[in-house]
Amino acid sequence: MSVSASSLPRALSALPAMARVGFAEAVAYRAEMLIWILSTSMPLVMMPLWLAVTRGGPVQGMSSSDVVAYFLATFIARQLTSCWVSWQINWEVRQGTLAMRLLRPIPPIFAFMVEHVTALPIRLVIAMPLTVTLLVVLAGDKLPHTLALWALTLLSLAGAWTLTFFVQVAIGALSLFLQSSIRVMDVWFAGYMVFSGYLIPLRMFPTWVRDVIDWLPFRYQIGVPVELMTSAHALPEALGLVARQWGFALLALTVAWLVWRRGVARFSAYGG
Repeated sequence: MSVSASSLPRALSALPAMARVGFAEAVAYRAEMLIWILSTSMPLVMMPLWLAVTRGGPVQGMSSSDVVAYFLATFIARQLTSCWVSWQINWEVRQGTLAMRLLRPIPPIFAFMVEHVTALPIRLVIAMPLTVTLLVVLAGDKLPHTLALWALTLLSLAGAWTLTFFVQVAIGALSLFLQSSIRVMDVWFAGYMVFSGYLIPLRMFPTWVRDVIDWLPFRYQIGVPVELMTSAHALPEALGLVARQWGFALLALTVAWLVWRRGVARFSAYGG
């Protein structure tokens, strides 16, 4: 991470060029991007399964139309908030290319961030038009009805991306201490799949389980943006959820900074 006062202006001045390069790479590797989009399409697989569950009537307050809105919104949120920086850091540590990044004047984490953000437009073009159209046509009444809730939804999507990115940076940076941190990422991802609302709507869990999930970061990676996108909360409750989400994001940033800084110092000491 290590963005010093002197390196920050240099990084900001390089931002347009880095954005162009990142977008060009996303276009050049569009086949890989398509594979990534397809690999994050589990909500579209889960939707008919949950529709079958709710066919006889609402379950835990969720009707069939709620299920459609929920999983279409989940697919959209997944496309806008996912990243792969943990695997990228692991690969660069093993291949030795991280050492080359460290020699550049731009902080590596800043460069990773730009690369991932500039890939979003390609995902939007490929995956979003049909999904957004279906969401509006099939469940438009579930969308937020006020500008304040729309603004909180967008802020929550940004918070989910920030939280996910820095969690992955922290886990990826563990590869500077371990042979690989992919196993750690696998464990985290398993928790994410179950407790974020990605595969199972959180309201389907017993109350005591939901109480525990409220204090885990997984819900704030995707569940909260989806809940806000489908008008599951009034404004006061939505404000509290977004505030808690950004608290988790700042905590993830702090942990990522500490692990990265110590890991890079160790990496450099060993001649990496």
